[in-house]
Amino acid sequence: MTNAANQRTRIAAYGLIVRNDEILLCRLSDKVPNAAGKWTLPGGGVEFGEHPEEAMMRELLEETGLVVRPEGLAGIDSRVIRNGDIAHHNIRVLYFASVITGALRHEIDGSTDECKWWPRTELPTLVSVATKGVELAFAEEAS
Repeated sequence: MTNAANQRTRIAAYGLIVRNDEILLCRLSDKVPNAAGKWTLPGGGVEFGEHPEEAMMRELLEETGLVVRPEGLAGIDSRVIRNGDIAHHNIRVLYFASVITGALRHEIDGSTDECKWWPRTELPTLVSVATKGVELAFAEEAS
């Protein structure tokens, strides 16, 4: 039975950054045991009082070394995942974003350990938020 004592809500913000026919993705590190080695969108948790756009920009700088500008809301993904007796409600806000400045680099000692531009025809193993992001990022080109 689910009650308030065993429910957790996490809000995160992610950036969809596309150049030509490639999307920027980050590989999850060993600090994420259930998904280590899989690829995700750059982004992460929204801190208390932080606007999701600001969280997305902060997380992208931390994970990729890039300073980005939000270009609009791409979508919202909401999932409930059970882990034992705990129900986790993950709300993920996805933004289109463009690079302003910076040099691509890998995060040190964080939840990701590599970032890379991936052609949409050669995508690696993705976590669900990245799958949703890829669909949104390339939706206009598919229609």
